[in-house]
Amino acid sequence: MAGPARRLARPVLFICDIQEKFRGAIHEYGKVVSTTQKMLKASQILNMPVVATTQLRGKLGDLAPELQLDTADGVKTLVNADKSAFSMWVPEVQKVFAEQLGGEKQEVVIVGIESHICVTQSTLDLLREGHKVYVLADGVSSCNPQEVPIALNRLRAEGAVVTTSESFLYECMGDAGIGEFKGIASLVREYNGKTKENLQALCKF
Repeated sequence: MAGPARRLARPVLFICDIQEKFRGAIHEYGKVVSTTQKMLKASQILNMPVVATTQLRGKLGDLAPELQLDTADGVKTLVNADKSAFSMWVPEVQKVFAEQLGGEKQEVVIVGIESHICVTQSTLDLLREGHKVYVLADGVSSCNPQEVPIALNRLRAEGAVVTTSESFLYECMGDAGIGEFKGIASLVREYNGKTKENLQALCKF
């Protein structure tokens, strides 16, 4: 008899512009990085492809070093695209979806900055293309914290699912009987304290 299937079959993690130069400008930047690190570890357990972008890397620098994307010991991305557009849905990312993900509609989960600009426009484009989009409230922020709830309310109204990292991971699994459950449960325990801090800092508005 076959075991239980995962609830979300095709999740993809989008990491939006978490660049080192924004560290001093973004509200609770470190908490966004922390949630992203948690999601990157989850991506390894759940075999979740990772798409990352930077905004004008030549001027604004590379992604936060803590993320260790595309390093010898870090997570490999499907694509790590630099862009001038505010949306992550740029031709380089579209090509990866068409060629490496079979052109199928995906369940995209987004973390990054800024909530009301790049995260918003990426989400709107993905929804327009028919993808299911989850925006993690404990993984997004902006320079001005007051922008965040306005952006999340708009995205919810547009059809995105606004949720949290822990809720998404358990929805992704759907059943404690799947093989990845122990790994994810262990990760949730590892990040228990940090998750509480991240929620308190980013989800209070």
